[in-house]
Amino acid sequence: MRRENVNNMPETSRETETVERGRDRQQRDQEHQTSRNVVSVISQLADDNLTLVRNISTGLAVAGVIVIARSIRVITKFQAASEIPVRFIEGNVSLRGKVRSITERGIEVEHVPIYLPIISPLLLKHRDASTSPLLVHLAGVELTPEGKTWLQKNLVPPQTVWLKLISQEDDMLHCLVSQSRGSMWSYCMNEELLRLSLARRAPIAGLPPGSPLYWRLHRRLHRAEVKAEKKGQGLWKKEGLWERAAKALKDNPLLRLMGRIFRRTRTE
Repeated sequence: MRRENVNNMPETSRETETVERGRDRQQRDQEHQTSRNVVSVISQLADDNLTLVRNISTGLAVAGVIVIARSIRVITKFQAASEIPVRFIEGNVSLRGKVRSITERGIEVEHVPIYLPIISPLLLKHRDASTSPLLVHLAGVELTPEGKTWLQKNLVPPQTVWLKLISQEDDMLHCLVSQSRGSMWSYCMNEELLRLSLARRAPIAGLPPGSPLYWRLHRRLHRAEVKAEKKGQGLWKKEGLWERAAKALKDNPLLRLMGRIFRRTRTE
């Protein structure tokens, strides 16, 4: 009897283990089936509302781009110097604009911001239709009367120009103004006016004289002015011999006195 009981114990344990394994397998199969059912439901829901999901994704993407664009002000239209962030001027950012007019105070330019197909129209709806131009002064340049005439002929509204921000004083922006020359090249009007002897160098307003930017611009404009002096044209034109002699005679005090005496004798 004892031997039979000893021999029967392993068989009972194996049967118990088999039953437990079967239960575990069945439980795993049920969990797997439940997971597959959940995934199927979610997939079916996404397929049925695919347009809605796409619209939500697009809306979130557009909203994100708007927030980023507004934070860095790349699509903002500036209508006054006070609206331009300080970091733009400190970083000498270039702005695109269209010429409005040439006045005694400077160049009036309408700012043209970066255009994004979907976002820009949405933002423009919330702005006033009327726009105010920026007042721009050619940095480091003093125009002659001939220079103002040349500027009015070569900056005709609504030509596009690029404004490299240098400094700001009240409502005035001091800039390097560039204009396209063909599809690949552009030229700086500050330097062009100096090269043509239509302007002379002037202190660069709004910049400390000892700053690195001041001296970079100073050297750049000085090179253009030296070229004009060497050509001897415009305001650097040298007087001829007869012109200098006539001026010397005109300024001679003795000759002026004799002229006055001669006029008196004629009237008497």
